[in-house]
Amino acid sequence: MNITISIIGLGLLILIHEAGHFFVARAVGMNPRKFYIGFPPALVKRTRNGIEYGIGAIPLGGYVKIPGMHRPAAGDLDVHLGRAVGEDPALLPAFEELYGRLEAGDHEGSRSAIADFRAQIEPDRLSHGAAKAAERGLGDIDDALAPDAYWRARTWKRVAVIFAGPGANLLLAIALFAGLFMAASGGYRLGFVLGATKGGEATSIVQEVAGETPAAAAGLAAGDRIVEIDGSAVSGGEIRAAIGASEGRPLQLTVLREGETVELTPVRPEDTGDYGFVESIGESLRVTGLVTKEIGATVGRLVTGSGRDEISSPVGIVQGSSQAAEQGADNYLWVLGLISLSLALLNLLPLLPLDGGHIAFSLIEGLRGRAVAREVYERVSVIGIAVVLLLFFIGLSNDIGRLGS
Repeated sequence: MNITISIIGLGLLILIHEAGHFFVARAVGMNPRKFYIGFPPALVKRTRNGIEYGIGAIPLGGYVKIPGMHRPAAGDLDVHLGRAVGEDPALLPAFEELYGRLEAGDHEGSRSAIADFRAQIEPDRLSHGAAKAAERGLGDIDDALAPDAYWRARTWKRVAVIFAGPGANLLLAIALFAGLFMAASGGYRLGFVLGATKGGEATSIVQEVAGETPAAAAGLAAGDRIVEIDGSAVSGGEIRAAIGASEGRPLQLTVLREGETVELTPVRPEDTGDYGFVESIGESLRVTGLVTKEIGATVGRLVTGSGRDEISSPVGIVQGSSQAAEQGADNYLWVLGLISLSLALLNLLPLLPLDGGHIAFSLIEGLRGRAVAREVYERVSVIGIAVVLLLFFIGLSNDIGRLGS
């Protein structure tokens, strides 16, 4: 059951990400062609105001089709229409006309040539697969030439649409953290922040100790690993609950510091009082900043060749959130917020096909005043996909190792 909840939660985060793209695209005049809950093929679909809404057969996340993410090129025709022309040579003149207009950059003429090509298609002279590929390809190219195509929009609109996905995940993380701070009003704390794994699971390693707090008075320091509270062994996910259960009585923490066991001075947790809306937002932003800094440090360690064991795949994410769900709704929501923040930051890496890569290229094109060649996009995308796949397989191997042990 907890695994199911974790998978649904991860799918919800992806859906919120896609919804960010969808609503901002509509707001700036790029009319998405499709918006699915889940991934195609569609189980149910309905077209309204030119947008196809549907429920996909793959129940994880969402899908948005924004027209013209790339300027259409004449070379695209071989992929989409080559099979149809091969089966029906009578289509060759229409193909050459469309090819020439696309190559010359005649966008309006290209749309007319698309209509002419469609009119000359004889379904009984083509196989089902060739006819379907031709129709889908003509539709995609026609959409890419439309006035509301992504590549034709001003730079700020393109950046806004792409940033909206990670932005939605970032706002969700901040909202979850703020809500949890408000819900935790009246509890107890010592005044430190624990780290978290890439899967979102809380660790027992202290990331930061706030000044003039019980934790600071007890001698707790960043980098300490909390192993016991009042003589009882605790894991990362149990520390917060153990402090809250103290109801203000003194606690003694035992930590591992530079390989040595250290018993800290007994200290009384402080009552957190009531977090108002403004205070909760402030604390949420503080935690968001700390986690962002730690994730940035992890990326830096990867660049220098270390930090490999800090990477996790969706398997580890589901495992970590499932373990958090076992410890209660508040723990699960904390982890969900951490995963949402991680998704936002991951997608902002300047790599194609990630959102950060599209933002970087939009800014480059805006500064240059002209489009980057399609070949450059494709070559950079190959590099980005290779990096993403490498990170995925590293994370998967780490998760398999953790599951095995």
